[in-house]
Amino acid sequence: MTIRHALASPVAPLFFSPMQQRRVVQRAANDNLGRQRHDPVLRDALKHFARHGMAAAQVARQHAEQAFFADDGQAYRHWLAICRTLDRRLAASCERATSSVARL
Repeated sequence: MTIRHALASPVAPLFFSPMQQRRVVQRAANDNLGRQRHDPVLRDALKHFARHGMAAAQVARQHAEQAFFADDGQAYRHWLAICRTLDRRLAASCERATSSVARL
């Protein structure tokens, strides 16, 4: 398998020496400096997506509904956050459905 990379600017090799090109590539490899933060919900959502693929949001919604009906508020909020990370509309419909049941 061939591994290819693209510089941040395709015209960079025309204007930079080889040493300057290396510095540009090293900087481009981490373009979110200063914005790095640990987001546990995003990490959990990515792991969940790795397990379930394109059905991950639907599975997360099912887990959220199961937790809601089991009266486990913490698990409900956790699965709803994962569902929201993967599919906001599906999470919103889950919230509407569970809030309507809670009102009854």
